[in-house]
Amino acid sequence: MAGKQIQFYYKNVLADVIGPEHGITAQQLDELAKQTTPLILKIKDEILTGNSRYGLLPGDPQIAKSVKALVKHFKPKCENLVVLGIGGSALGNIALQNALNPFTYNLDNNKRKGPRLFVFDNVDPAHFGSFLDFITPRLGKTVFNVISKSGQTAETASQFMIVQKMLETRFGKEKLKDRVVATTDLEKGTLRKIATDAGLHTLVVPDGVGGRFSVLSAVGLFSAAMTGINIDQLLAGAKDMHTRVTNPDFFKNPAAINAAIQIHYYNHNKRISVMMPYSSALYSFADWYRQLWAESLGKKYFLDGGEAYVGPTPVKALGATDQHSQVQLYREGPNDKIFTLLEIQDFGRKIRIPAPPKSARELNYLAKKDMGELLNAEKKATEYALCASNRPCVTVLFPKIDAYTVGQFIFLFEATTSFAGALLDVNTYDQPAVELGKQATFALMGKAGQYTPDRSYADFAAEIRAKTEFDANFVI
Repeated sequence: MAGKQIQFYYKNVLADVIGPEHGITAQQLDELAKQTTPLILKIKDEILTGNSRYGLLPGDPQIAKSVKALVKHFKPKCENLVVLGIGGSALGNIALQNALNPFTYNLDNNKRKGPRLFVFDNVDPAHFGSFLDFITPRLGKTVFNVISKSGQTAETASQFMIVQKMLETRFGKEKLKDRVVATTDLEKGTLRKIATDAGLHTLVVPDGVGGRFSVLSAVGLFSAAMTGINIDQLLAGAKDMHTRVTNPDFFKNPAAINAAIQIHYYNHNKRISVMMPYSSALYSFADWYRQLWAESLGKKYFLDGGEAYVGPTPVKALGATDQHSQVQLYREGPNDKIFTLLEIQDFGRKIRIPAPPKSARELNYLAKKDMGELLNAEKKATEYALCASNRPCVTVLFPKIDAYTVGQFIFLFEATTSFAGALLDVNTYDQPAVELGKQATFALMGKAGQYTPDRSYADFAAEIRAKTEFDANFVI
């Protein structure tokens, strides 16, 4: 274990702190341990060999090796790196960048350790068009990383088709390989065919690793390494956490106890899970967590096929910003939430607050204090206020934000999700409800052929339009 470890703190969910009506009693905690402990070996096997083999990623040297080889090839001539992806092909990239590079990374040439990074995870034409206006005169020093396991995701495919046409018009088809990296399936799929035909450099989306679990694969590591993030430390931190989350002792296993607490509260009508980092750098990880939690745990069926309709609702908040926008609801609204607060011991920089003017002596309490001290005081104040209102909360404590601790955090919450899925008795690794929206988009965009054996995409589109077109009787 080469670096400092993040810690998981759960005292403020206990009945001794927030009362027996909303807190977990010692007897309940023992019951949770009995229920969850048998799952530890199951989850250990599952994350290595089962439906989602994300547990293999931190210990696979070939992943980092292949990423570094392409970084060595592309980085010297790259001033702009553009990631085209959506969901798990984008959120992790954004989270790593915002956590581990300076806020002004794209603006300050003196602070950048690589190309500017732009991640596009939507198809808003005004947004994307504005970027195209910016990047068109800079194409000569721009590399595009298109990420899609299948290559058929409409959003990413449309972005890439636009970029491909633009690059081929400017430089010729034979030069496309100098400006595009395709991260996709090893052997099959539309993007793999495009990459093979065009001779593109490629990285692999590993089999058995869903998009929301893929940030520690080439999906997230290429943009990280290109922008100067230490991916070896990132993976080492994840490997450290892998050891901790497979510990057979429930009370020494942060993922097992976190999941048990979360699902206990879900089963006791606290079905909203709020992640609230007291760090702007970690705010994008709340976005990453929302996909991980929602897509993994929101399921219609139990594993035995019975109807379930389960799943906690993940919500993001930012400390201290949302103390001034959401905490009123959190304390005096319905007691239906559990809070995960992220606290940073060392922000890596100290900014002292000067003495106030003589006309504002009431601000003297801030004088000569550090802004990090203030932010952590805000966290503890909110934590106290939540407890005073009998609202359960846990804390993930970072000694500092670096690649090693971020790697730990990623793996902790991936494993927590696996435990939570097992406790809910659902398939943590599929996302069947996403498919209908994808197919409906294909139909509305005019895809040819059959949607089902007895219904064409054209017929499907007509059905969709009949249900979604505005009825003039209800427009005011």
